[in-house]
Amino acid sequence: MFELMFCSSVTILPDYLFRRYVQGKRFGREITLFSVWYELRWGLTLCVLLTVSLITLVFYFHPSSTNVTSMFRTVTILPERIGRVSEVYVDLSDRVEEGQPLFKLDDTAQQAAAATARSRLAELDANAQLAQAQIAAAQAQLDAANSDLNLANIEYQRNVELNQRNPNVVAQRELDRLQARVESAKGQVDAAGAQLDTAQKTLSVQIPAQKASAQAQLDEAQVQIDKSTVTAGTAGRLEQFTLRPGDLVNPMIRTAGLLVPEGAGRNQFVAGFDQISAEVLEVGMIGEITCPSRPMDVIPVYVTEVQDVFASGQFRPSDNLADVTSMNAPGTVIVFMAPIFQGDLGKITLGSRCVANAYTSNEKKLEDPDISTAAYLFYHVVDTVGIIHAAILRAQTLLLPVRTLVLGGH
Repeated sequence: MFELMFCSSVTILPDYLFRRYVQGKRFGREITLFSVWYELRWGLTLCVLLTVSLITLVFYFHPSSTNVTSMFRTVTILPERIGRVSEVYVDLSDRVEEGQPLFKLDDTAQQAAAATARSRLAELDANAQLAQAQIAAAQAQLDAANSDLNLANIEYQRNVELNQRNPNVVAQRELDRLQARVESAKGQVDAAGAQLDTAQKTLSVQIPAQKASAQAQLDEAQVQIDKSTVTAGTAGRLEQFTLRPGDLVNPMIRTAGLLVPEGAGRNQFVAGFDQISAEVLEVGMIGEITCPSRPMDVIPVYVTEVQDVFASGQFRPSDNLADVTSMNAPGTVIVFMAPIFQGDLGKITLGSRCVANAYTSNEKKLEDPDISTAAYLFYHVVDTVGIIHAAILRAQTLLLPVRTLVLGGH
């Protein structure tokens, strides 16, 4: 309507004034409702052409989108295991800090496992003391066996020397007995040494390995105990947190609530423009947004990023070949916008559905000294008609409360 009124003011109106005051034709006589087309044919034709051209120019170089949202990320509050809630430390919609405890699961089984591991460690400490005593006893047996071996060797060597001097002094049977005694003493020494080695390995190898295993079991139980207390992974505000003692929480089926991180989504808006605007949209473009959650307010923004792919073209490998005809929904150009002024960051409620305009600026092209006159005039016109879209956005802002509250039946 605005474009039509503007175009008619420079086409139909001059045509009418020319015919009325120059040609002397009067409305109601020479110019009637039946002869309007013939009398004002040049003005009407030029008005339609200019209106269509102006609308195309405005909406192409200054695109608009009604699909604008201040999107934000939520963090699901989940324990790492299934359990029944024993304590709840926070309430619905509380603000929490990073690492703050939220609730605790029943950890009776984990505490019992930890107590068993501690008892096993105490038992192994007692076994270590017993092993030390066994080492002392084995050392004493080894010393006694070495003494018996020395005595047996001395007696055997003495009788061997006597037999060498006088074979009739010591009988061969006595020498055999003494030699057997020496061999028996050697066996006792070996047995005592093996017993000592076994006791030492028990103390230095077996018991430490058993203690390490028991300590690992204790650590595992302690980890499970620590996991029983669920903490906030980041600072933010709780939402839908209605957990109460006795509730059963399952990380696969039932969550405990949601956490909206602090500052999530406050610094950007996500807008979806038509594909025809892909060539015009670029990083750094100035724009404006208005939202129902902040009526009568227009917030200046700028484009921070333009997604270089369309979501409609994505596919996931499966057993069937992808068919292009199955992708019926046209993709949009995803654009990220951020407020120009820091004071506007907290004005819009997260998740608001907004309307956005993006304005093309040809300032750098106009500063080119080699630009032609036709291009100079065209770029000036393009930058100038952006005010039309800005006026339309402000008209929508003014009419939004009326359309929503009065005409919408709310």
